[in-house]
Formats: sequence, C-alpha cells, structure tokens
Amino acid sequence: MAVKVLMTWDIDGERDQAYFEFVIGEFIPGVQRLGLQPAEAWATIYGAYPQIQVGLLANDADQARQVLDSDDWVLLQDRLFGYVKNFAYKVVPARGGFQF
Repeated sequence: MAVKVLMTWDIDGERDQAYFEFVIGEFIPGVQRLGLQPAEAWATIYGAYPQIQVGLLANDADQARQVLDSDDWVLLQDRLFGYVKNFAYKVVPARGGFQF
C-alpha cells in the first residue's frame, strides 16, 4: 500500500531566498533520487500552523523507512535544517487530497 511522508516546517525568516533556492535546486531532486515522489506542497499564509507542508509518495512503508533511515536522507535533511525550524514528519497511508 502506498504511503505518504508528510513533513512540516517553518522557514527561518532570515534565509527565505536561500531556502527557496535549496528546495528547488537540491531538496526536490534529492528526494526524487532517493525514490520518493513529491506529491504536494502547501504553504500556510495565515494562522498558527506550520508554514510549509510537503507530501512525498513512497510505494509502501518499507520503502519509506529505508529512505528515511539512509545516510543520504540524513545528509539532505541536515541541509534542510539549515534553512528551517520546527521540522516534523510522519508516515501515513496515502489518500487523495490534503492530508495532515
């Protein structure tokens, strides 16, 4: 059964431009190389919620766990941490539409 890796975070306010360059140039291609497929990205513009939510698709929970336990993921995640705060993630069964 397909799963989604749902990630949320807030952008470090002083690094907006560098963050967007990293996400487009490195993060998205990096997760694709690891075998996850970007499915959705949401931005919160009002309210006390995480600023960014990203959904990545994996074929199944085993594939998601292999990717999230890999050294390559740790390196990519550590780079992301240089641009964001309040990072969280969870793995859930994939459904269509918005999931939180």
